[in-house]
Amino acid sequence: MNEYDRLYRQAQRYREMYPEGTRILLLHMGDDPRPVEDDMRGTVKYVDDMSTVHCRFDNGRQLGIIPGEDSFRKLTDEELAEEQADSEDMDEDNGPIMGM
Repeated sequence: MNEYDRLYRQAQRYREMYPEGTRILLLHMGDDPRPVEDDMRGTVKYVDDMSTVHCRFDNGRQLGIIPGEDSFRKLTDEELAEEQADSEDMDEDNGPIMGM
């Protein structure tokens, strides 16, 4: 297998592991001049051909994380349920959501 095939297959695996909308927790960003803070949650936007996982973080930053250089993981089902409950609590605290 040549290098191109290896990289292509690796990118495909990451696309399957981290589809758009997957919630992740960035544990630590490697050697980046302006890293996202440790323990920041984010949402996967896409995985590019170099296997970089591009995310929108909860602090508003958008940045690609590099498997093997940056440390991150998917949120567990329990963490996702907790986020959902927190989101519902915020909606209740702010009153009904009105549409036009």
